[in-house]
Amino acid sequence: MNKQSILIASTILSIGIASLGMFIKSGIVHFKESERVVIVKGLAERSVEANNVIWPISYKIVGNNLNSLYNEMEQSNQQIIKFLTKSGIKTADITTAIPNVIDYKADAYRNQNEIPFRYNISSTITVTSSEVAKVRKSMANITELMKAGIAVSSEQYGTSNVSFNYTSLNEIKPDMIQKATENARSAAEKFALDSKSKLGKIKTATQGQFSITVTDRNAPHKKMVRIVTTIEYYLRD
Repeated sequence: MNKQSILIASTILSIGIASLGMFIKSGIVHFKESERVVIVKGLAERSVEANNVIWPISYKIVGNNLNSLYNEMEQSNQQIIKFLTKSGIKTADITTAIPNVIDYKADAYRNQNEIPFRYNISSTITVTSSEVAKVRKSMANITELMKAGIAVSSEQYGTSNVSFNYTSLNEIKPDMIQKATENARSAAEKFALDSKSKLGKIKTATQGQFSITVTDRNAPHKKMVRIVTTIEYYLRD
Protein backbone atom coordinates (compact mmCIF):
# COMPACT_ATOMS: atom_id res chain seq x y z
CA MET A 1 0.00 0.00 0.00
CA ASN A 2 1.49 3.39 -1.07
CA LYS A 3 1.57 6.53 1.05
CA GLN A 4 -1.38 8.07 -0.76
CA SER A 5 -3.58 5.02 -0.05
CA ILE A 6 -2.53 5.02 3.59
CA LEU A 7 -3.36 8.72 3.87
CA ILE A 8 -6.81 8.23 2.33
CA ALA A 9 -7.55 5.26 4.61
CA SER A 10 -6.45 7.21 7.69
CA THR A 11 -8.62 10.16 6.72
CA ILE A 12 -11.67 7.92 6.24
CA LEU A 13 -11.01 6.21 9.59
CA SER A 14 -10.67 9.58 11.35
CA ILE A 15 -13.94 10.81 9.85
CA GLY A 16 -15.64 7.55 10.88
CA ILE A 17 -14.40 7.77 14.46
CA ALA A 18 -15.44 11.42 14.69
CA SER A 19 -18.93 10.59 13.34
CA LEU A 20 -19.27 7.67 15.74
CA GLY A 21 -18.29 9.95 18.60
CA MET A 22 -20.96 12.44 17.59
CA PHE A 23 -23.60 9.71 17.46
CA ILE A 24 -22.57 8.36 20.85
CA LYS A 25 -22.57 11.84 22.31
CA SER A 26 -25.98 12.57 20.82
CA GLY A 27 -27.38 9.31 22.22
CA ILE A 28 -26.08 9.98 25.72
CA VAL A 29 -27.47 13.48 25.76
CA HIS A 30 -30.83 12.27 24.51
CA PHE A 31 -30.87 9.53 27.16
CA LYS A 32 -30.06 11.99 29.94
CA GLU A 33 -32.63 14.47 28.74
CA SER A 34 -35.29 11.80 28.57
CA GLU A 35 -34.47 10.79 32.14
CA ARG A 36 -34.62 14.28 33.62
CA VAL A 37 -37.52 13.51 35.89
CA VAL A 38 -38.82 14.27 39.34
CA ILE A 39 -40.77 11.75 41.44
CA VAL A 40 -43.24 13.20 43.91
CA LYS A 41 -45.90 11.87 46.25
CA GLY A 42 -49.31 13.42 46.77
CA LEU A 43 -51.32 12.92 49.95
CA ALA A 44 -55.04 13.33 50.55
CA GLU A 45 -56.76 12.74 53.89
CA ARG A 46 -60.35 13.01 55.02
CA SER A 47 -61.97 12.58 58.42
CA VAL A 48 -65.14 10.49 58.34
CA GLU A 49 -67.41 8.76 60.82
CA ALA A 50 -68.43 5.12 60.68
CA ASN A 51 -71.76 4.50 58.99
CA ASN A 52 -72.08 0.87 60.01
CA VAL A 53 -71.58 -0.91 63.32
CA ILE A 54 -71.55 -4.54 64.42
CA TRP A 55 -72.09 -4.98 68.15
CA PRO A 56 -72.18 -8.48 69.68
CA ILE A 57 -73.76 -8.67 73.15
CA SER A 58 -72.80 -11.87 74.97
CA TYR A 59 -73.56 -13.28 78.37
CA LYS A 60 -73.27 -16.61 80.19
CA ILE A 61 -75.45 -18.52 82.62
CA VAL A 62 -74.56 -21.64 84.58
CA GLY A 63 -76.59 -24.28 86.41
CA ASN A 64 -77.48 -27.94 86.68
CA ASN A 65 -80.95 -27.99 85.13
CA LEU A 66 -80.77 -27.57 81.39
CA ASN A 67 -84.49 -26.77 80.89
CA SER A 68 -84.39 -24.06 83.55
CA LEU A 69 -81.29 -22.57 81.97
CA TYR A 70 -82.93 -22.44 78.55
CA ASN A 71 -85.95 -20.67 80.02
CA GLU A 72 -83.69 -18.18 81.79
CA MET A 73 -81.77 -17.60 78.59
CA GLU A 74 -84.98 -16.97 76.66
CA GLN A 75 -86.10 -14.39 79.19
CA SER A 76 -82.70 -12.69 79.11
CA ASN A 77 -82.74 -12.54 75.32
CA GLN A 78 -86.17 -10.91 75.38
CA GLN A 79 -84.93 -8.36 77.91
CA ILE A 80 -81.94 -7.53 75.73
CA ILE A 81 -84.06 -7.15 72.61
CA LYS A 82 -86.52 -4.94 74.52
CA PHE A 83 -83.63 -2.82 75.76
CA LEU A 84 -82.32 -2.40 72.21
CA THR A 85 -85.63 -1.59 70.56
CA LYS A 86 -86.36 0.90 73.35
CA SER A 87 -83.20 2.70 72.25
CA GLY A 88 -84.55 2.94 68.71
CA ILE A 89 -82.73 0.01 67.17
CA LYS A 90 -84.78 -1.84 64.55
CA THR A 91 -85.69 -5.47 65.19
CA ALA A 92 -84.45 -6.25 61.66
CA ASP A 93 -80.98 -5.20 62.82
CA ILE A 94 -80.98 -7.66 65.73
CA THR A 95 -80.03 -11.32 65.37
CA THR A 96 -79.84 -14.05 68.00
CA ALA A 97 -77.21 -16.74 67.59
CA ILE A 98 -77.64 -20.40 68.51
CA PRO A 99 -76.57 -20.80 72.16
CA ASN A 100 -73.34 -22.58 72.96
CA VAL A 101 -73.73 -25.26 75.67
CA ILE A 102 -70.83 -26.76 77.60
CA ASP A 103 -71.51 -29.91 79.64
CA TYR A 104 -68.72 -30.23 82.16
CA LYS A 105 -69.86 -33.74 83.09
CA ALA A 106 -69.03 -34.82 79.56
CA ASP A 107 -65.45 -33.61 79.90
CA ALA A 108 -63.40 -36.67 80.74
CA TYR A 109 -60.31 -34.59 81.52
CA ARG A 110 -62.01 -32.41 84.13
CA ASN A 111 -62.07 -33.31 87.82
CA GLN A 112 -65.76 -33.97 88.40
CA ASN A 113 -65.45 -33.19 92.11
CA GLU A 114 -64.41 -29.63 91.32
CA ILE A 115 -67.40 -28.81 89.10
CA PRO A 116 -69.82 -26.44 90.91
CA PHE A 117 -72.26 -26.44 87.95
CA ARG A 118 -72.78 -28.95 85.20
CA TYR A 119 -73.85 -26.63 82.38
CA ASN A 120 -72.39 -23.41 81.04
CA ILE A 121 -74.50 -21.71 78.37
CA SER A 122 -73.38 -18.65 76.43
CA SER A 123 -75.69 -16.59 74.24
CA THR A 124 -74.92 -13.80 71.79
CA ILE A 125 -77.26 -11.21 70.34
CA THR A 126 -75.71 -9.14 67.56
CA VAL A 127 -76.71 -5.70 66.39
CA THR A 128 -75.78 -4.82 62.80
CA SER A 129 -76.93 -1.33 61.98
CA SER A 130 -76.30 1.79 59.94
CA GLU A 131 -77.70 3.92 62.76
CA VAL A 132 -74.41 4.25 64.58
CA ALA A 133 -75.52 7.02 66.94
CA LYS A 134 -78.38 4.93 68.33
CA VAL A 135 -76.13 1.93 68.84
CA ARG A 136 -73.54 4.02 70.62
CA LYS A 137 -76.26 5.37 72.91
CA SER A 138 -77.32 1.82 73.73
CA MET A 139 -73.72 0.88 74.48
CA ALA A 140 -73.48 3.76 76.93
CA ASN A 141 -76.59 2.49 78.74
CA ILE A 142 -75.58 -1.18 78.87
CA THR A 143 -75.52 -1.09 82.66
CA GLU A 144 -79.31 -1.26 82.56
CA LEU A 145 -79.00 -4.90 81.55
CA MET A 146 -76.58 -5.59 84.35
CA LYS A 147 -78.98 -4.06 86.84
CA ALA A 148 -81.62 -6.40 85.47
CA GLY A 149 -79.40 -9.36 86.36
CA ILE A 150 -77.92 -10.09 82.93
CA ALA A 151 -74.16 -10.56 83.28
CA VAL A 152 -73.06 -9.10 79.97
CA SER A 153 -69.41 -9.90 79.28
CA SER A 154 -67.21 -6.86 79.83
CA GLU A 155 -65.21 -7.82 76.74
CA GLN A 156 -68.37 -7.58 74.69
CA TYR A 157 -69.85 -4.28 75.79
CA GLY A 158 -66.44 -2.58 75.60
CA THR A 159 -65.43 -1.04 72.28
CA SER A 160 -62.68 -3.62 71.68
CA ASN A 161 -65.14 -6.17 70.33
CA VAL A 162 -67.36 -3.71 68.45
CA SER A 163 -66.69 -3.20 64.77
CA PHE A 164 -67.23 0.33 63.42
CA ASN A 165 -67.01 0.47 59.65
CA TYR A 166 -67.04 3.08 56.92
CA THR A 167 -68.71 1.69 53.80
CA SER A 168 -68.99 4.76 51.52
CA LEU A 169 -65.41 4.80 50.26
CA ASN A 170 -66.43 4.68 46.59
CA GLU A 171 -68.34 7.94 47.02
CA ILE A 172 -65.27 9.90 48.11
CA LYS A 173 -62.60 8.12 46.05
CA PRO A 174 -62.70 10.37 42.93
CA ASP A 175 -62.41 13.61 44.90
CA MET A 176 -59.61 12.25 47.09
CA ILE A 177 -57.62 10.96 44.11
CA GLN A 178 -57.97 14.38 42.47
CA LYS A 179 -56.74 16.14 45.61
CA ALA A 180 -53.79 13.74 45.96
CA THR A 181 -52.86 14.34 42.31
CA GLU A 182 -53.08 18.12 42.76
CA ASN A 183 -50.93 17.85 45.87
CA ALA A 184 -48.30 15.88 43.95
CA ARG A 185 -48.29 18.37 41.08
CA SER A 186 -47.82 21.28 43.48
CA ALA A 187 -44.76 19.58 44.94
CA ALA A 188 -43.37 18.89 41.44
CA GLU A 189 -43.93 22.48 40.33
CA LYS A 190 -42.11 23.76 43.41
CA PHE A 191 -39.18 21.43 42.66
CA ALA A 192 -39.09 22.54 39.01
CA LEU A 193 -39.11 26.21 40.05
CA ASP A 194 -36.29 25.70 42.56
CA SER A 195 -34.21 23.83 39.97
CA LYS A 196 -34.88 26.46 37.28
CA SER A 197 -36.69 23.93 35.13
CA LYS A 198 -40.15 23.60 33.72
CA LEU A 199 -42.53 20.79 34.53
CA GLY A 200 -43.27 18.49 31.64
CA LYS A 201 -45.76 15.72 31.10
CA ILE A 202 -46.40 12.79 33.43
CA LYS A 203 -44.12 9.85 32.76
CA THR A 204 -45.67 7.39 35.20
CA ALA A 205 -48.34 7.54 37.87
CA THR A 206 -49.15 5.06 40.61
CA GLN A 207 -52.19 5.18 42.85
CA GLY A 208 -51.59 3.73 46.30
CA GLN A 209 -54.08 1.79 48.38
CA PHE A 210 -56.75 3.59 50.34
CA SER A 211 -56.40 3.10 54.07
CA ILE A 212 -59.02 3.65 56.78
CA THR A 213 -57.68 3.98 60.30
CA VAL A 214 -58.97 4.93 63.73
CA THR A 215 -57.83 8.37 64.82
CA ASP A 216 -58.70 7.93 68.51
CA ARG A 217 -58.96 4.55 70.22
CA ASN A 218 -61.45 6.08 72.65
CA ALA A 219 -63.66 7.05 69.69
CA PRO A 220 -63.35 4.13 67.26
CA HIS A 221 -66.31 5.38 65.21
CA LYS A 222 -64.11 8.24 63.97
CA LYS A 223 -61.96 7.31 61.01
CA MET A 224 -59.26 8.79 58.80
CA VAL A 225 -59.28 7.91 55.10
CA ARG A 226 -55.88 8.30 53.43
CA ILE A 227 -54.50 7.89 49.92
CA VAL A 228 -50.97 8.48 48.58
CA THR A 229 -50.23 8.77 44.87
CA THR A 230 -46.77 8.59 43.30
CA ILE A 231 -46.25 10.56 40.09
CA GLU A 232 -43.15 10.90 37.91
CA TYR A 233 -42.90 14.08 35.82
CA TYR A 234 -40.50 15.00 33.03
CA LEU A 235 -38.43 18.14 33.54
CA ARG A 236 -37.40 20.43 30.71
CA ASP A 237 -35.41 23.64 30.36
